[in-house]
Order: sequence, then structure tokens, then C-alpha cells
Amino acid sequence: MEQPLKVMVIDDSRTIRRTAQMLLGEAGCEVITASDGFDALAKIVDHQPGIIFVDVLMPRLDGYQTCAVIKHNSAFKDTPVILLSSRDGLFDKARGRVVGSDQFLTKPFSKEELLDAIRAHVPGFAAPQQHAP
Repeated sequence: MEQPLKVMVIDDSRTIRRTAQMLLGEAGCEVITASDGFDALAKIVDHQPGIIFVDVLMPRLDGYQTCAVIKHNSAFKDTPVILLSSRDGLFDKARGRVVGSDQFLTKPFSKEELLDAIRAHVPGFAAPQQHAP
């Protein structure tokens, strides 16, 4: 049996973490959550996620800084990092590109948006098909 895809979700909002954990868990992913950038950096080596979703606006170490640290680590530079933000401005997206993010998703996001981002950046990922009732 194949190992489930490990997905890290970094957000200071417990609601967002729980929502993402539920949606991605239903899709067969193993979800690791972190409440901020420092929490994520403490967990990333142990868990080796295949893709990372990180909120832009967080206390202590924001999403841009967290992404930059991840992308500057040779062990994780190829790990896709998707920034999450409630702001959808060109400046925010451009800043995300500068720090090495692979995609920018606007909150609130849907299950399909999360899964589409994973499909776009993780070759071979296939979420279980939803069966019609």
C-alpha cells in the first residue's frame, strides 16, 4: 500500500487548520499542522511533508519569512509551498514569488482548490474519487 501524501498546514487560525485537516484527511492525506512558522520549522524535519500550505499573516514568523526559510534549506528547496491569504493583491502575489512560493491561494478556499494545488505540484497525487450518493 502506498504511503499517504504528507501535507503540512501552517496557520495561526485553529479553524483554518482544522478545516484543512478535515478536507485533506478525507482526500487520503496525512496532515501535519503548525500554528506558526517557528512551530512549522520545528516539525518539518521530523515529518518531511510533500507539500506545504502556509498562511501569509501570522505572528512571530509570517508566511513569507517561513517560505523563505524553507526554500533556503537544501533539504526542502524543492518542496512546493503554497501561500494562503485573505488578500488577493498583486503585491502580495509578487512578494510570494520573491520568497520562492509555488502558488498563491486566496482564503476562503474550497476543497477542490486545495486538491487542485496538490495535483499541480505533486506528480502522481490522486485523491480518492467522491462517490455520488
